[in-house]
Amino acid sequence: MKVFIACLGTETNTFSPLPTAEAGFREWMLYRGDATRRPENLFSAPLHVWRRAAESQQAEVAESLSAFAQPAGVTVRKVYEGFRDEILSDLKAAMPVDLVLLSLHGAMVADGYDDCEGDLLEKIRAIVGPKAAVGAELDLHCSITEKMLTSADALITFKEYPHTDSKERAQELYDILLAKYQGAAKPVMAVFDTRMINLWRTPVEPMTGFVKEMQAQEGKDGILSVSFAHGFPMQDVPDATAKMIVIADGDAAKASAVAERFGKKIWSMREQTATQNLSIDAALDRATSSAAKRPVVLADVTDNPGGGAPGDATFILRRIIERGIKNVASGLYWDPMAVRFCCDAGEGATLELRVGGKCGVTSGDPLDLNVTVKRILKDAMQPALSGDVPIGDAVWVQVNGDVDLVLISTRTQTFHPGAFTQFGIDLTSKAIVVVKSTQHFHAGFAPMAGEILHVQAPGAMRSDFAEIPFQKVRGPYWPRVADPFAAE
Repeated sequence: MKVFIACLGTETNTFSPLPTAEAGFREWMLYRGDATRRPENLFSAPLHVWRRAAESQQAEVAESLSAFAQPAGVTVRKVYEGFRDEILSDLKAAMPVDLVLLSLHGAMVADGYDDCEGDLLEKIRAIVGPKAAVGAELDLHCSITEKMLTSADALITFKEYPHTDSKERAQELYDILLAKYQGAAKPVMAVFDTRMINLWRTPVEPMTGFVKEMQAQEGKDGILSVSFAHGFPMQDVPDATAKMIVIADGDAAKASAVAERFGKKIWSMREQTATQNLSIDAALDRATSSAAKRPVVLADVTDNPGGGAPGDATFILRRIIERGIKNVASGLYWDPMAVRFCCDAGEGATLELRVGGKCGVTSGDPLDLNVTVKRILKDAMQPALSGDVPIGDAVWVQVNGDVDLVLISTRTQTFHPGAFTQFGIDLTSKAIVVVKSTQHFHAGFAPMAGEILHVQAPGAMRSDFAEIPFQKVRGPYWPRVADPFAAE
């Protein structure tokens, strides 16, 4: 048996002002055939799982490109085509292959390609033919297209948000494709379009129970896998709505029935699971009046680099300073210029520093602050979901002795308290901690938080899903339409 593995992806916010170029891949992950000899991250971890599983069965493994970029705007066409063609060239050189396993995102858009994953899978299928087993593991914030479904034998998404189950889903995909290769199963896929655009947080009910119910269905009555593809709300593509994907063993009707049952259940939960964010001042009012003995954590969801936002918005920070709120820590602010000035000034220096607001109207206006440089870290990292991620040169600056900020030179969202504590910042002593993230911070910060509040500021990651100016989304969807099924 011969197994081909590769990774290519990014999460494209088509409303983001930041183009995704090759530099974005080099900064985050760009390995050519050797990702499994390097430390794991969220999207390379599946390749490690697949190599170990294949080699345990004495299979030959052909490893190709692993390229992944921090979420941003549309990918430059020649960059996507170059990476795609590199994978296809490696696949041709490796032929014949029996299994093709891909770690993709599912929400990658390039100039001229609304469906990069479908394009790649279609071309792979043309090379390997109908007998080879082809599948992809996807981020749950993915758009499921007909081209993806007709080109792959199995598509499996993460079940958890934060994405804590990358390795488990990788093993699930491997087992299904291996069963096809061995003739032990005939995977067939069915999809149910929920016609919703929303964000679902799986650590809280009723989503926690929904995920458990999905998992309980697997392995029963011929059902091999159940995935909920949440969609990515900041992506203007035809297939942006959330969809259920069910893989059954040879029974397309059964797969369709189960997909519809789960799809109708998540539809029935739409009001319970609707995104609820507070305004900036409402969140600050609640945080400052909290009787909790632990910090109140505010998630700056509209400036989340993990969804393509710049990470330099100043809206919440401005109100904190204007209101004179004390004992606050906030980060991570992507501001390479400010970091450079602080590094040049050195630890202990006090200087006038212009912070944030550099990437456009969704970043707000820059803040001119008198800061003290408390600590500088070179080539710093922060703990993340699967291994550490780079934050570049980074500095801890203090404003008026009351507000601690972490500024970084490599753009990324805030994943873990370690992003602050490595500087010597004691988060447990803070009244308020503001993180630039939507949900991936949750696993790390929840244990230390007295309360977690999600804040809607005027940034690049909108949550008023009914009002997002989509041009390409196919058909009516909730919440823009109260009942898109009746609107047909």
